[in-house]
Amino acid sequence: MKNKNNEEININDAASKKKGLFKIIENIMRKVPNGGMLFVSIFILALYVFCMGVALTPGILVFLKVQSLTSNSSEFIRALGMAMSIGLGLFLFSFTIIFVVPLVNYPFIPFVRSYRGPWFSLESIPWYIHNALIYLVRYTILDLITPSPLNILFYRMMGMKIGKGVMINTSNISDACLIELEDYAVIGGSASLMAHYGMKGYLIIDRLKIGRGSTIGLNAIIMGGVIIGEKVTMAPGSVALPKTIIPDETKFGL
Repeated sequence: MKNKNNEEININDAASKKKGLFKIIENIMRKVPNGGMLFVSIFILALYVFCMGVALTPGILVFLKVQSLTSNSSEFIRALGMAMSIGLGLFLFSFTIIFVVPLVNYPFIPFVRSYRGPWFSLESIPWYIHNALIYLVRYTILDLITPSPLNILFYRMMGMKIGKGVMINTSNISDACLIELEDYAVIGGSASLMAHYGMKGYLIIDRLKIGRGSTIGLNAIIMGGVIIGEKVTMAPGSVALPKTIIPDETKFGL
């Protein structure tokens, strides 16, 4: 972005163009970015504590019940019972958190939209929270249930549009509610899908679509604004840069 003298300026230092209270909030965010990030981070931490607390509750209830039932047993039986209850508790946590997080995420989905502007903006907050919630599951248990119907279910509940017969063999996914996978699309292992990117100081959030019957190779990277047609084959390790449009039946990167 340039000013009237054709000099480069930082878009994140520019005054908000919104009105009223929204303008005041955005201007504070840009003048005190560390303070704004701290506030949002504390809010996300509170969401994390709530989600993990709820997800851990079934396992802790099992542990307490086993502890009560084995209180008069031998030391070995008590230890075995507690160990087994901890193992079952971890399983229950893994199952519960993939439902708890989408419920917490649900109110933010309508506010995660295509956007081009400063990183420090009201539009970026729900996008940031949405991804933070995805990463909570991604960095705890998502790799353990990928690929399976459970990871498909999780992404659907997070707002991703997924057709029938889709296979997702990666957890490297951001911006789930802005991604569409049509019928029988296959996402290869460790491929990265993200409906956002940064350019010249701007945060750009744009939808990403993968057409019917397309195959995305191992470690491929697909960025915001990309549209992949039907029956496309994308080579392992290839990169679809922002705004790329790949026609039907193309062998991309091969």
